[in-house]
This record gives sequence, C-alpha cells and structure tokens, in this order.
Amino acid sequence: MTGLVNRRHFETSLTVAIHAAGENEEELALLFIDLDGFKAVNDQLGHSAGDKVLTLVAKRLHEIVRAGDLVARLGGDEFVIVIPSLHRKHDAISIAEKIVTILAEPIPVGDKAAEIGASVGIAIYPHHGTCPESLMAAADAAMYQRKQAGRNGIQMAICVPLMGDEMI
Repeated sequence: MTGLVNRRHFETSLTVAIHAAGENEEELALLFIDLDGFKAVNDQLGHSAGDKVLTLVAKRLHEIVRAGDLVARLGGDEFVIVIPSLHRKHDAISIAEKIVTILAEPIPVGDKAAEIGASVGIAIYPHHGTCPESLMAAADAAMYQRKQAGRNGIQMAICVPLMGDEMI
C-alpha cells in the first residue's frame, strides 16, 4: 500500500547496514517513528482515509531522506528510517526535526484534512546498540520516552551498559 519495504526486508537491510558501518568504522542512525493521532483518523474518517494518510506519510518521509537512506513501514502506524554513513549525530536530529514538522502539516483526505503528528526515537550505532535487536530496542524505547514526555517530538536514546560492550 505505501510502497515501502516491509519488516522482513527492513530487518535484512538493517543487518547489512550495521555490518557495513562496523567494517567502515562509521556511525549509523535508526529513527523509529510512531504517528500521533492516527487512531483518531481511522475512528473519525474511516480506514480508507487512514490508508491514504499512511500512503502520504510514506511519500513525505521519502521526500526528506537522502537517496541511500532506507524508509520502511513496520506495520500499523510505525515507520523506521536507517541513515547509513552518518557524519554527525546532528544530521539524524535534523532529519527527525523535518519529520516532525512535515507530518504536523494537515494531510488532505477527500474534502477533509487529517491532522497527525510524530514521535521519533533516535538510536546511533554503535553507541546505543551493535546489533539490529539492541538498536531497534533503543530507538523504540526513545520513541516511547518521547510519547510519555509529550507527543510530537524527538528523543535520543540513552546509553545504558548491559552485558559486555553492548549499550542501549
């Protein structure tokens, strides 16, 4: 429906991107995006309107990212973006800020406008995780911290030592 890669393709691509980042001694950013207010769109305007919103969200996300970045829909109203070859952490923050701004703009659905927002969690390889699972967990936890602190914003993951060198 959205034209984005699915969860399975995303997981494979994230594994490859993490391996490449490790080999090249580069950082990589993972942005976990959850739409704020999407349930209300489905409830008030119907599921076909919700489908249209998801399609337009996917289009808006593609307009923000670089050519080599990966945008995927995990399911429901959750999206992820992988930013390989990250030069500065601020580049990930800048993209996340653009996401919050562009998704706050009303989305036309027939003769109505859907209003949503986005809560974005950011995790950076290798600081917040060195495998797909830990990086996803860190970005997901950061996104939920953002939601708890107030929706429609950005949260960077926090480094917490686990076992060995693994951090989330």
